[in-house]
Amino acid sequence: MKEGCPYGTHRVILPIGVLPQPADIIDNTMDIYDNEVLIDVRTLNIDSASFRQIKKQAKDDIKEIKKNIIEIVSKAGKLKNPITGSGGMLIGTVEKIGPAYNGSLKVGDRIATLVSLSLTPLVIDEILAIRPETSQVDIKGKAILFQSGIYAILPDDLPENLALSVLDVAGAPAQTARLVEIGDTVVVIGGGGKSGLLCLYEAKKRVGITGTVICIDRSEESLKRARMLGLADEYLAADATDAISIHNEITKLTDGRLADIVINCVNIENTEMASILAAKNSGTVYFFSMATSFTKAALGAEGVGKDVTMIIGNGYCKGHAEIALQILRECEGLRSLLLIHN
Repeated sequence: MKEGCPYGTHRVILPIGVLPQPADIIDNTMDIYDNEVLIDVRTLNIDSASFRQIKKQAKDDIKEIKKNIIEIVSKAGKLKNPITGSGGMLIGTVEKIGPAYNGSLKVGDRIATLVSLSLTPLVIDEILAIRPETSQVDIKGKAILFQSGIYAILPDDLPENLALSVLDVAGAPAQTARLVEIGDTVVVIGGGGKSGLLCLYEAKKRVGITGTVICIDRSEESLKRARMLGLADEYLAADATDAISIHNEITKLTDGRLADIVINCVNIENTEMASILAAKNSGTVYFFSMATSFTKAALGAEGVGKDVTMIIGNGYCKGHAEIALQILRECEGLRSLLLIHN
């Protein structure tokens, strides 16, 4: 059995010398190296920005969506959207473990991978079903987990697809828990979506009675969901690509103080400046969205003279899976809402 690099560089075909995520093509043969794990895959949870692009390109036609997904994997050996650069995650059952793999996994364990599909060697034998409302795709297929790849054992007390849906965005509420303090004013842009709702819940819990949580979403339907669950103090229907409008509204709602923390969960482009202008000087902007442009954010903040700390949404932080799953256990309304859409 061949020896593998812990980071999976032995799988890279083009260009040589890079890690699997930025690589254009990786080796997706399912003969495992000595430190890899073979997974029998059941469901893919495609990143929201990626699925939105695939769906738009396919003009909402399910057959075309399937074709586009198969085409991406057949060309790249992984599910890395060539437009958005993002992937998603998967759930499946551990089928085989290399003898040099260092970890506690056992054959038969049901797991969710917490590393992106944009770096995961993947083979799709058949697409069984697509659920556009959740960006989930049921398949027959296999995948490889590298030695460095993180994962979560699927809990027994929560439905599998619900756990997958939440674990895919687990970094957002976990980073919210890190950033938000008692008394803060927190703005969540895209608050009516899945990651936004989780962030709202965590922010509301952290700010206490002296803090304020503001939910922004373009969709009245999405705002209605957040309002029904009581996850924020203020609800604002607004277009996140209209930076000046967002700034003016947040200025009114905060009596000119603006936000201590702004969390961007929107899956569309050109929302960087709305996030920056909603934050006060010395505030923090957390970009969880995969549609974020570093260039637009960095040069945009400079251009308007905003001294804010900007954090690019690392999908992983310590304990993020446990935090996301615990939110579902604590908030029955949110659990029920997400379950309906899964």
